[in-house]
Amino acid sequence: MDLLEKPGLIKADNTVDSIIRHIRNSIVIGRIKPGDRLPSERQLCEQFGVGRTTIRAAIKKLEVFGILKTNPQSGSVVLGIDLAAMEGLLTNVIRLENNEFSQLVETRVLMETYACRQAALRRKTSDIDELEQALDRYRGVVENNKTGVHEDFSFHLKIAEASQNQVIRSLLLIIIPDIIKIYRELNVCGAGRFRKSLDEHVVILECIVRQRAEDAEAAMRMHLKDVMEFSRNYSPELNQNNQI
Repeated sequence: MDLLEKPGLIKADNTVDSIIRHIRNSIVIGRIKPGDRLPSERQLCEQFGVGRTTIRAAIKKLEVFGILKTNPQSGSVVLGIDLAAMEGLLTNVIRLENNEFSQLVETRVLMETYACRQAALRRKTSDIDELEQALDRYRGVVENNKTGVHEDFSFHLKIAEASQNQVIRSLLLIIIPDIIKIYRELNVCGAGRFRKSLDEHVVILECIVRQRAEDAEAAMRMHLKDVMEFSRNYSPELNQNNQI
């Protein structure tokens, strides 16, 4: 299994984080899926052009993230995509300033409203089942007064899958975790927000089930209204001060 489109593209002076980023990208775009086994250490060394120490350090971090599980006899297996593990995937590449964060959220809104519209037009019976299950999981944590960040994220990803556009799903996996990270650091999402989101999710799902494309798009835009308004007032200084 090649993790890179061009083996040998990564040179020996790349950091452990750079290798992690490439493996994350391979998971995001679907080149590596949950249950897949990573190539051997020797193969990874050849693909990335680094030594075993670097590869082992990268694998160790991915295990901490919850993305990999390593068995001495069978090697490293992909467990899945963890929201926290995806954080920093975008900001490792670009440094977000105030206006760029707003543009990032704007891009998310554009993609998700489009995906919601297409999901209403293209969804299959299996998509509805998965959306209902995702909604039930979200309802369960919210009604138990717990934060539903992962469950909320999963519901949005299921909408992207129902749109039958895997590119949008992959892009959301890159964009949304960094947005959520900033929200969490600023304590923006309280319990009340999750309950409000639950009601909005119900409306969105109903529109998708009934194949009301325009209503689905409008419902998603309304759902993301608070996110958009927050991004317009966000500044890196506010984020930095909150962490002092």
